[in-house]
Amino acid sequence: MGSFLTDILDWSEAWAPLIPLAIWVRHREQPGYLRPVVLYIWAAFFIDLGIDLIWKCRTHISPPWNSNNYLYNVHSLVRFYLFVAFFIRLNQPFLVRVKRIVPWLFGLFVVLNFSLSEHFFDYYNLSSRLMALEAGILLFYCLQYYFYKVKEDLEIGINQPDFWVVTGLGIYVAINFFIFLLYNELTAYDLHFAVDIWTVHNLSYILLQLFLAKALYESTRG
Repeated sequence: MGSFLTDILDWSEAWAPLIPLAIWVRHREQPGYLRPVVLYIWAAFFIDLGIDLIWKCRTHISPPWNSNNYLYNVHSLVRFYLFVAFFIRLNQPFLVRVKRIVPWLFGLFVVLNFSLSEHFFDYYNLSSRLMALEAGILLFYCLQYYFYKVKEDLEIGINQPDFWVVTGLGIYVAINFFIFLLYNELTAYDLHFAVDIWTVHNLSYILLQLFLAKALYESTRG
């Protein structure tokens, strides 16, 4: 039973996006501001499927193609820009200029980081720096969403799709910020602990996908 549950969690990055996709298949007409979220779910499914297949079949694949670290970097970039697009589409008149400038600054960081410091296709490590910065900025977007709602005395209701997206994303990035930031150091000093702590990431990722599924469902009830 323990081995079975471990296998389920190991593959969670691949199967978790199928939960919101099952909702989307039945309710394809989604509001415009949720389209980046739908695109993210599809992208996450294919990227994570590649990640898990490479990991599970790595002994049968020749180097350097048996490393999936670069796909985590790709996923980080996709997640960042699609969720930023979601926040911008909400059209909240709060910190608008900041929210539009940050993606350009993040892109500049990515170019400089992978040109001068890290290697995007690093065989041994994913980019902890990239993923931690992505998580930190997305947490800022989530917090400003709630701050605007409170500031303007607007309803924050469980029947609002954007509430479920932001809450799920906020929980995910808050939990994983320090995991992303320290992951490479953990793998260098205690590989077994690093593998174990990634289970926390997988559980939070399942939770994120459940919240996204709830958002897609609630959008059909209006």
